[in-house]
Amino acid sequence: MNLESPKVTVQKSNKEMFDYLSKIENFEHIMPENIEKFKADENSFLFALKGMPEIKLKLQEQETPKKLVLGSVSDKFPFTLTANIEEKSKNSSDVQLLFDGKFNPMVAMMVKGPLQKFINTLISNIEKK
Repeated sequence: MNLESPKVTVQKSNKEMFDYLSKIENFEHIMPENIEKFKADENSFLFALKGMPEIKLKLQEQETPKKLVLGSVSDKFPFTLTANIEEKSKNSSDVQLLFDGKFNPMVAMMVKGPLQKFINTLISNIEKK
């Protein structure tokens, strides 16, 4: 299952945006308001939204200053979340989030709406940074 956020323009260079997102603890600031738990270490973070199970993401890949890939550490819910960052000008960049999950069709049908809302909230909060 593949989902995409809208592409947004942020008033930060691609390097500044990459540096911001590569500091794992900054993900707490872009999470939806209904977050109940957030714990971060150097390369991963665990979070829980109201009514959802805990999810732990680990930094899997970095391509400075263009791409950051976070992956789920759970075999039950295998997915990646990729942030693509494109330079637009010296002081601005375009950011888009891509979600790629490997779920059976029944699970995919149940989680598609909430996941799309989740990545749209993340990108909206990134746009405000």
